[in-house]
Amino acid sequence: MSKLSYKTVSANKATANKEWLVVDADGQTLGRLASKVAMLIRGKYKPNYTPHVDCGDNVVVINAEKINLTGKKWTDKSYIRHTGYPGGQRSLTAVEMFEKEPTRLIEKAVKGMLPKNKLGSALYRNLYVYAGTEHNQEAQQPKAINLNDLR
Repeated sequence: MSKLSYKTVSANKATANKEWLVVDADGQTLGRLASKVAMLIRGKYKPNYTPHVDCGDNVVVINAEKINLTGKKWTDKSYIRHTGYPGGQRSLTAVEMFEKEPTRLIEKAVKGMLPKNKLGSALYRNLYVYAGTEHNQEAQQPKAINLNDLR
């Protein structure tokens, strides 16, 4: 070998090895859980990470009703939306949203940490959140992962 050849490996849809992972949200803090799940979905823990390709894993989050918020965030944190009509701004506190649908807190937190473009929309479809321990992805044989082991 007369010369060294270093080529940057760029993943694409065909070469990305996507896995199914299960994350237990029991006792986890919302923001810390969401940032690690967003990095798993994005593929940043993989050695062949490519910024413009969906090379991350499919993540199933269970026990969403056992999520934790620190401080006074249950009452002070507000989620604002707009209906599209004049004067149509609506807001819900974290408690109200949690009572309505506990999975929505995790979904909104993870979606906010993904890119705001077509890739982010495609990555968001790789997230599955369930309130209890039962989930519909048993056929994919997801691997349980401990978030405390990730940095």
